[in-house]
Amino acid sequence: MLSRNSNFFALLLTIAVFSSACAVAHAAPAEKPARAELAVDYTYLHSNAPPGGCGCFNMNGGSATFAWQFVPERFALVGDITADYSGGTAASGYALTLSTYTAGARYLIPVGQSPLRPFGQVLVGVAHASGSLVQGQTPAASNASAAFAANVGGGLDLGLSRHFAVRLIDASYLVTTFDNGVNDHQNNLRLSAGVVFRF
Repeated sequence: MLSRNSNFFALLLTIAVFSSACAVAHAAPAEKPARAELAVDYTYLHSNAPPGGCGCFNMNGGSATFAWQFVPERFALVGDITADYSGGTAASGYALTLSTYTAGARYLIPVGQSPLRPFGQVLVGVAHASGSLVQGQTPAASNASAAFAANVGGGLDLGLSRHFAVRLIDASYLVTTFDNGVNDHQNNLRLSAGVVFRF
């Protein structure tokens, strides 16, 4: 009789412990995904600032991009600051520093549980130019301090942990509208890569 009561008590105790464990596990909140991030990148810019033909030259610099997901895992608001420099534009040898300040929206492409996160984005804002190219060769660029800029493109991040990722590539078309006496716009190819900190 004692053995039967002990077995019954053990069964009740097991059921109670199991039920409590399930209740605690069910009540524990799931870990929330990171909604904000800061990317710090190296940036390469292929530009055609001089008017007329290509007149192409390369620029190097860096960027900082902040994104906040207002719809988790789908849409984010983005702000970007980029500065690039060239000591010799095309054959002219003039120096140019190009800074852009843009903001806009990003769409995060759903990929399930994959650590790869592709995205597309559209940013608009202002561009600022300085250096001997603006001050010497094209002093008529009266809007060098603030011209319209638009940045359209996308990228791919590789998540390494909840708080850290590598930006494998961010490729975009950057257009600026500095006065140049011909068509008042410049076409630029921008490529970036770096690290992403998620919060």
